[in-house]
Amino acid sequence: MSRLAMFSLFYLASFLQAGAYGLTFMLPRLFEQFGANEKMVGLMLFITAAATLTTVYFAGHLSDLFGRVRTLGAACLSIAAALAAYGLADSTGGLLVFASLTLGAGWGLTYALSPIVLTRLVRTEERVRYFAILSVAVMGGFGLSPVMAAMMETAGLTVNDAFFATAGLCTLAALLFFAVTGAVRRFSESAGPGVRSSLSLSAVAAILRSPARLPVIMVCIGASVFAGMNNFQTVFAGERELEYADYFLAYTITVVVFRVVLARFKGGRNPYLTIALLQYVMCAAVVLFLGSGSSLPAYLATAFLFGIGYGVSYPVLAAMAANDAKPELLPQTLQLFALTYFIGIFGFPLLAGWMIVETGSAALLVLVAVLAGIEATMALIRALSARTSAAANAANPR
Repeated sequence: MSRLAMFSLFYLASFLQAGAYGLTFMLPRLFEQFGANEKMVGLMLFITAAATLTTVYFAGHLSDLFGRVRTLGAACLSIAAALAAYGLADSTGGLLVFASLTLGAGWGLTYALSPIVLTRLVRTEERVRYFAILSVAVMGGFGLSPVMAAMMETAGLTVNDAFFATAGLCTLAALLFFAVTGAVRRFSESAGPGVRSSLSLSAVAAILRSPARLPVIMVCIGASVFAGMNNFQTVFAGERELEYADYFLAYTITVVVFRVVLARFKGGRNPYLTIALLQYVMCAAVVLFLGSGSSLPAYLATAFLFGIGYGVSYPVLAAMAANDAKPELLPQTLQLFALTYFIGIFGFPLLAGWMIVETGSAALLVLVAVLAGIEATMALIRALSARTSAAANAANPR
């Protein structure tokens, strides 16, 4: 298999399995069918978070035993089983818990291991580009699966059918990962000997003492903002008599287009300044949404700005996590980056669901805007610190 074919199949598999997370945005509609509210959605996603964090922590151990790409394939089968279980559920109970646990286990492995596989296949200066392409594939799956669900409902099918269809796509993704296993191993070996991926408490402590701690913390906050805006978008849209598919389609197109256009962009001379500016745009999108009411143009503008702010800043932040990491701790740093990401993605909806039921969606959006501002400011402080250090080094060369 050629290098181009390997990357093409790898990215296609990543796209297909990413639809699973996009369908979690449909859980409020699915649960509504059997009388469960946003609190139950948040609780199930919290269970997913627990499974995800446990799995991400042991992802390196599993990949050391079975190989990274084989583990990715098995993870996709776990996701497929989870989606099928969600589609079959007709009440709260054991089947939903099973679905939440297996979704968390599968998604945790795919998200943690995919960047590690890429770091073994590309040079350091290529990371932003290849991470951006991966994020395009993943974000395409994220955003288009709710659109697919809306189209299926319009055609007279059910939300459950969307879960079954995506389970089939995740099974296909597993087969693609298994197909590229040999090629990935061959091209990785040509890059030189690798390091073990196992994550340990001592490795976590070392990462948190390194410059990589900032992107590790920031990604958790950003994931919380993303979850707050997207996981309950069906609820927000319903309150405002808007179509949630319009938001997801506009958001996905924005992210995909800008990530493709900027695939070779490495963040400029001061990447953290780029991240800060983009995340202030993300914050502005949430503020706009707070006051936009039922205006469709404002709704689409929110999706566009959020797509630029979050969508473009994320791959640059992921590359900074890799670049700030100690070389001997690169796999572990990327796993910790994924772990804190999932704390936000699957943990924050527990708080968000409670807030929607008890205090209303406006209070949740205010909190999301504050978190977005905090993350942007953290990046700005690092950017200004880097600029000061560069100026000092220029003034006092050794």
